[in-house]
This record gives sequence, C-alpha cells and structure tokens, in this order.
Amino acid sequence: MLLEKTWRWFGTNDTIGLSDLKQIGVEGIVTSLHHIKPGVVWHVDDILPVKKMIEKEGLRWSVVESLPVSDDIKLGTGNRDKHIENYKTSLINLAQCGVKTICYNFMPVLDWVRTDLHYRDNDGTETMLFDYHTFAAFDLFILKREDATGDYPENIIRKANEIYKSMNDEEKEELAYNIIIVTQGFINSAVEDTNDYKELFLRAIEQYKKLGTGKFRENLSFFLKEVVPVAGNYGIRLCIHPDDPPFPLLGLPRIASTIEDFEQIFSYYNSPANGLTFCTGSLAARKDNDLLQFIEKFADRIHFAHLRNLRFLNDYSFYESGHLDGDIDMYPIVKLLLKEQYRRKNEGCEDIRIPFRPDHGKKMLDDFRRKSNPGYPLIGRMKGLSEIRGLETAIERILKDVD
Repeated sequence: MLLEKTWRWFGTNDTIGLSDLKQIGVEGIVTSLHHIKPGVVWHVDDILPVKKMIEKEGLRWSVVESLPVSDDIKLGTGNRDKHIENYKTSLINLAQCGVKTICYNFMPVLDWVRTDLHYRDNDGTETMLFDYHTFAAFDLFILKREDATGDYPENIIRKANEIYKSMNDEEKEELAYNIIIVTQGFINSAVEDTNDYKELFLRAIEQYKKLGTGKFRENLSFFLKEVVPVAGNYGIRLCIHPDDPPFPLLGLPRIASTIEDFEQIFSYYNSPANGLTFCTGSLAARKDNDLLQFIEKFADRIHFAHLRNLRFLNDYSFYESGHLDGDIDMYPIVKLLLKEQYRRKNEGCEDIRIPFRPDHGKKMLDDFRRKSNPGYPLIGRMKGLSEIRGLETAIERILKDVD
C-alpha cells in the first residue's frame, strides 16, 4: 500500500497537461482555483468544472493547495470575520464536491524565499538556492528595512555589504524582483507587480511587525477555532504548511517552524481535522529540526506530504538537491510514512493513503526548453517521483518480508 502519487498542477495555463501526468503514473492532482483571490468564496460552480476536468483523465483531485488565508484573517483586521465565514463556506462546498484534503499556510507576506532561481549544480542541472548572506544584502542594502541591522550579527552584515557592492544595478533589481514578485506570483501574492512593489512590500512587512508574534499566534488560534469544527463535521482534513524557511526573516513572526510550534497549533483545537502538511525541504532547512521526531510525534496529523531534499552550505544557506541526493535521508522518512498508513489500515480508518508530491525539482534535459513556474519543471519532478516510488516499493517489500 504505497503513498498516493500526486502532482501539483497549475490549471489550464500549466504547460504540463493532465493527460501527460496520467502517462507518468500520477494518481491524484494537487491544485487550486488560482483565479479566486483570498477571502472570496469558492462556489460549487467554480469547483466542479475543475474536478470534472481532472476526473475525465482518470485522475482525482486529491488535495487543494492552497485554499489561501487572507491577510485580513492573518492580521485580525478589516474583513476578518467575513473572510472566515467565506472560508467555512468554501470548505463546505469543497466537501460537497468530494475534495476533502486542504493545504493552507499562515506565513506572513512571503510564502517561500529563495535568492537564486537559476543555481547550477555540479551536474549541470538548474535548481534553487537560498543564500543567507545574499538575502541579508537584499534586506539591509536594497530593501533598506528599518532596524534590519539589529537582526544580523556583524560578520553577516560585513559579508552582505561585500555582496551588495559586487552587484550592478540590474542584479540588485533582479534579486528584489525574484524574492518579492517571481516566487510569489503564482500563489496569490500579497504584493502586486507594480513599479512601487518594494514600497508595498515594506508596508506589508511593517503591518506584521507591529502585530508581533504573540498576537499573530492568537490570530491563528482564532482562525482554527472557527474553521476546524466545520472541517471536522464535513470529513475535511486541514493541513498547515510549515514556514519556508523555518527561521526568522525580515523581522516577521514565524509560528510554524518547530515541533513546539506545531504542538501549540494542534492545541488550539484538538481534532484530527487540524493537521499538518509534512514538508521535508521546509522543515529540514532548520538544522535543529528532527524530521523523524516530527513524524513519530504527529503521524496521525500528517494528511499530506511534500518530499524534497536539500544540501546545506554555510550559515542558514542551502540549495535544493535531487530528491534522494542531499542531506536529508529519505529512506527512514518514507518508511515511517508507510508504517503510519499500515497503522491507519489496521485501525479501520478511512482514506488511509497519504498523498505525497515530489516537491520542486531540478531543471534538466528538455526542461530548459519548457516554460514552468520556479521549482516546478516536468522532467526534474518526474525523476523525483520515480525515485521516491522506487524507494517506497523496496521499503514496502522489506516491511512485508519482515512481517
């Protein structure tokens, strides 16, 4: 009983078609209604055409990624109550359409951060890099965020200044644009692509900085106490995505980064419907996170898995390596996930298979001639899917032989 093989698909604008995915062994689709803004209701008439399009190819809509949480909800301002009611309605409509695993995040301003979207690995493939010194150069000298110097030690500031001075104006603009616009542009960005995008970004940061970590946690607690009961009543599995990366950036609150964070999140409303998207690449970017401990502690809350790998560089820096080629040992992770599925089967649970997707991928071969969102090439992800499929097939055989 292998994990459910899923694939993130960006709708009809995606250069990869649903029929292509069926050919490579994908069983389920992970997608969203990308044209609907956060806070707006997803109506049945919006959901069903996408579901039928997926099912026409013999696939199923396995996971919504994401049903976005609006800034009003995260900040606890303006239209919060209305947006929460709309969120509940969207959940009910999705459940009535038979789509019941919902991934979301509660990250402020930025959903994920990389400093180089075209980092070349030694084998000639292209991947993505987070370089902490370069990010500090962006924060300190390009964005010029107020009081940013207090967030970095002196040695990091010196290195960041050297990097900044080595860059020409075009490189500085490209770095800022990639961080603020390109990486966020296909996931309901908080900042519009306008001439004053850096100014808008600074304003968004300031809103959350004024809010503070304590109040931000309270806002997540309020949200979960409102929506989890609805999810539970309709058989929905909500699964929060960890911070990416899971350490402080830009003075923004980080509340989904550690085991202690998730213990707190699950305590806000104790229900199986209040679950986790287990993202190996996000969680592992913080070296003191023990991924096996995460699974052992929260196995029954893992409703969705993102499997990818990384290699650490200096300080907090890392790049995304091949799915089995990196500093994360994927074997025991996949083994524990499979064991959790067997536990669910033995206890008579419904929907026992955990959907996983090969998260991100390295550009290779024909990927260089295809258009794709950052981190989402066809062949690189297909390679990752095949590698993980082979790994789990071998693990399952070992587990059966032991039994």
